Amino acid sequence: MNDNRSHLKPEVRAYLDRIKYDGPLDMSTKALARLQECHLHTVPYENFDILNGIPLSLQIHDLVDKIVVRHRGGYCFELNALFGWLLRELGFPVIDLVSRFWRDEDQLPPKQRHHVLKVEADGDFYLCDVGVGGIVPCRPIMMVEGVEQQQADECYRLEKDSLYGWVLTEWHRDQWSWIYSFTEEAKLPKDFVMATYWCENAPDSIFKKSAMAAIRTREGRNSLAGEQFRIFTANEVYTKTPPTKEEYKLALLTYFGIEL
Repeated sequence: MNDNRSHLKPEVRAYLDRIKYDGPLDMSTKALARLQECHLHTVPYENFDILNGIPLSLQIHDLVDKIVVRHRGGYCFELNALFGWLLRELGFPVIDLVSRFWRDEDQLPPKQRHHVLKVEADGDFYLCDVGVGGIVPCRPIMMVEGVEQQQADECYRLEKDSLYGWVLTEWHRDQWSWIYSFTEEAKLPKDFVMATYWCENAPDSIFKKSAMAAIRTREGRNSLAGEQFRIFTANEVYTKTPPTKEEYKLALLTYFGIEL
């Protein structure tokens, strides 16, 4: 196992510590899957800076400060930008892509407002994504059309659409449902500036309406919608609405590790 980290930048070592990753650094499929799992179990999805009117920065040094140093989370443009940077620092070939989010939409989604990653490992290409608040693949999805890919009690499949390109689908309520679609046109960091500006400022942006947070746990997942915390385990769902600001802040720290 190549677990010697002395050659890595201090920021990279700190990031690996932040996500509690102690596995191999050999650019293998196994390492890629473990890195994604570790990230989803330690770094929350959250939109508090947008709600509080704090402009977001997609510069890597700012993302390291927010997510690694201050133990905050973020949303897709932040989380996948930083995770993509980590993978590149570890030697993985990474291409940034933009996608159109379909889940929970009853009509054509208004914009391509989701950042995803195409990553190469062991000669194959994988879809990687650590930037969704809802249930998405915990491990990378091999970019092969039509193959069902089971992950615990979840099942995913990539399809091809003549208009929208690749489509990530999930087996949900006895049918295949679209999560998001994307093409393979590579994007540069500046290409995400306008999309994240819309998400931060547009009156109809979902990120401006109420607080949201989510994180995977060993027992299931924790989520927040507005004032309500929902704690999912294998057997039950526990809901909690803290009555005071102090208890709300304590719940944020307890369930998401977020200290505002």
